[in-house]
Order: sequence, then structure tokens, then C-alpha cells
Amino acid sequence: MIILVTGSAGHLGEALMRSLPREGHQVIGLDAMPSAFTHEVGSITDRTFVRDCMRGVQAVVHAATLHKPHVATHSRQAFVDVNVSGTLTLLEEATSAGVRAFVFTSTTSTFGHALTPPGGAPATWVTEDVVPVPRNIYGVTKVAAEGLCELFHLNAALPCLILRTSRFFPEPDDRPETRLAYEDANAKANEFLYRRVEIEDVVSAHLVALERASTIGFGRYIISATTPFSREDLAELRVDAPAVVRRLVPDYDAVYAERGWSMFPVIERVYVNERARTDLGWSPRYDFRRALERLAAGEDWRSELARSVGAKGYAASGGVYTLR
Repeated sequence: MIILVTGSAGHLGEALMRSLPREGHQVIGLDAMPSAFTHEVGSITDRTFVRDCMRGVQAVVHAATLHKPHVATHSRQAFVDVNVSGTLTLLEEATSAGVRAFVFTSTTSTFGHALTPPGGAPATWVTEDVVPVPRNIYGVTKVAAEGLCELFHLNAALPCLILRTSRFFPEPDDRPETRLAYEDANAKANEFLYRRVEIEDVVSAHLVALERASTIGFGRYIISATTPFSREDLAELRVDAPAVVRRLVPDYDAVYAERGWSMFPVIERVYVNERARTDLGWSPRYDFRRALERLAAGEDWRSELARSVGAKGYAASGGVYTLR
């Protein structure tokens, strides 16, 4: 399959560009920034450029975006231009070119304020049925882009699957209190319980989405590590998360104690990937238990792909993920 990958210079874009050829696909990398994995340098808002890039393409993975950190450095109009107008241009040109599958990389940040439960309430069980309440222009534009994907499926019969990915960036946490209180690896390991995904698994989700798009037609899917928690744990997670983790993963205490690590005292949300595993046949390999096993064996808990891609920062955003 000939696949156009937008955002090929970014974290996920590079990971896709490294991985798709191994699966027998021909890839064309598109990005506004030159890189070793970018074949076409230009903007997705440039229709002529996009049309030229779309020639002969059979599928599109649209990972290019202005990210959450860019809220501090870019105007709201820039977010609309790239995340909404750029997506519209890609959808229109993909339809004209007869593309057979369009996979849009979205984000769990679309849920926004819906992720935070009121005081005294249980943690939020986050499935695709939770209605987004965006908290910033990033979330607003990603929700709008998702709506465009649905529109083109309904009106033009373009198979579109939306993958709402949770955190997979390697940069330091965006919350200063977390950076001060926890080693970076400690915080990221904790997040595998409820809000993080390994980039290798994000890539595999995109691969199965490309394979299933024409059959499914349209769908939204949360892409996050499989949580050990259930709905019955939600109330206790808001008051004593370590007790819940200790009950479900008893060996975590010893592994953490060796490193002087600690669990977050409370957890306010839990991302649920069941629909992606069921509908797409996605089988994520990395979760909290696997991270513990690798740590206990003295191994790096990250995938080889994550180590190869490394930390990139965010173009024109100051390079570090430091914005709430």
C-alpha cells in the first residue's frame, strides 16, 4: 500500500516512517520541517502541494498537528489553520484522489474538562462515549477535525478512523509539581496505569486501523495502555490509589522501593481501550505490569522504537512539553 504520512518529522511520524516499510508498505513522508524521514516539505494548508503529494496514494495517516505546547507560542488562528483547515484540505484531496483509508491521529486531550470529576466523585471512566469539553484551542481544533473526518465519511464515503491517543511523548511532564515530586521515569511508569501508551503500540494501532478502515467505515478509538483497573476501583482511586495498585499488582511495591519511587496518591481518570481492542483487533504489548517486569529485570521499560525515535521537543514551542 502507498501511504502518505503527515507530520513525518514528529515523534509519531518518525515512528510510522520507520515501521510501515517493515510491513511492506511504501511511504511518503510529509512535514513542514525537513527531516531524514520527510520526502515532501511543505504545509498541509497548501492545496497545490497537498494535491501533488496525494498522487498515487492509497491511504493517509494524518499525524501532523499543532500540539498542546504550541498554545503558548502560536495564535488561535494558527491552530485553526493547521488543525482544521489543513485537515479539511487533506480530506478533500484524499477524496478526489480516491484514497481508500484515512486514519486521523487525534488525542485524549479532546475530552478536556470532562476528564476531571467533581470533588468527592469517583475517578472518571473514560470511554469513547464521554462527551468532549475542550479546555483550550488545541482540544477545540482536534474535535473540529474529528467532525470533518466524520462528515467526509458520511458525505463522500471516505473510510475514516480516528485514534485518540493518550500520552506517549518522552519529554518531561507538563505539570511542574509532578516534575518536582517524581523522577521522570517514575511518573511515566505510574501513567501506564491510566493515561499513557507506548509509541510502539500507537504505531500498531495505526497499522490495524489502516487494515480495518474500509470494513469499519468510521469510528473513534481511545489508544492507551490497557489498565488493570475496573469500574469498581474508581471510588477508591480518588482517595488511595496506592492501595488499589497494591491489591491488583502486589509486586509493584518491591520494584518501586528499590528505586525510591512512589505511586501517585490519587488518580482522577482511567482511559479505557476496550473498543479499540475489540473493533480493531488491536493488541497493545506495553502496560504497567510489563514496565514492572522490565524494571525488575534491570531493563529499559521503553520499546526499542521509542529509544530509536528519542525526544524531539515540539517545533517552535520551546522544545519541551511544559504547558498545562
